[in-house]
Amino acid sequence: MMSSPGPLSGETTSEPPADFGRHNMFVFGRGTVFLSHLPMFMAPHDAQLLLEVAVEKDGSELGDAWSAERAEHPDERLYTVMPEKFALSSLYATDPPERESFRATFFRGHLERGGEPIPDFSDVEVRISDIVYARRFDRQVPLDELTYRLVGRGDELFLAHVITEPPDFDQILSVALTGERPDDDDLRAGIEVVFEGRANTAEARVRSAEKVTGRGHVTGAHRFMTLEFDQVSELYFEEGELSTSRGAFEPTPLETESGFGD
Repeated sequence: MMSSPGPLSGETTSEPPADFGRHNMFVFGRGTVFLSHLPMFMAPHDAQLLLEVAVEKDGSELGDAWSAERAEHPDERLYTVMPEKFALSSLYATDPPERESFRATFFRGHLERGGEPIPDFSDVEVRISDIVYARRFDRQVPLDELTYRLVGRGDELFLAHVITEPPDFDQILSVALTGERPDDDDLRAGIEVVFEGRANTAEARVRSAEKVTGRGHVTGAHRFMTLEFDQVSELYFEEGELSTSRGAFEPTPLETESGFGD
């Protein structure tokens, strides 16, 4: 039997980028839709990425439909997205990004753990409105104190834990502010929130129903603020997949305790 010929002399075959794959994401927000890439400390998922997006189907925006979906399922705290395959860095690595939209299907629940696709949000166009935060897990500096990014628009605010190196954890919290608050320009610039004197560990993370005070710093500006948070609700928490450079897929005791182990 003859073997199939290899590439002709002078031909080259291109390998896909190391971060090419299917990059599932957590969805949060009601009035504004935000996506958080579900990361690991290995390719192709070795980056933290937070996006503000608009969702369209057949040329029509689905903002009202998304608000209605959330209102009709008030007890569903976890939504996820399965995008088409692409290199994750194509969403953020250049200015402007190589890719500004992608096709995807939205799920009620965790799509990797029995979530159900939403018919009205199947095979939709997701357009990126803003890159809220993006960083690959290379040459990261570990953080000693518990650190988050403040994300949101208007009165709808969230804290997203900053991920650096294993062992670490991914977490999104819904929050409200009781005192000083940043405006949307500050939020678009990016605000890092440090909870001073609190270890940057999953055990010491901010929990639902806590009232906590953090030190906020607006990115690119010598501007600091004291931020007082209440109405805290944990929307997403993942520890095992960020416990090592290879991850662990069995739920950890902390995930089980917080209701995210199923």
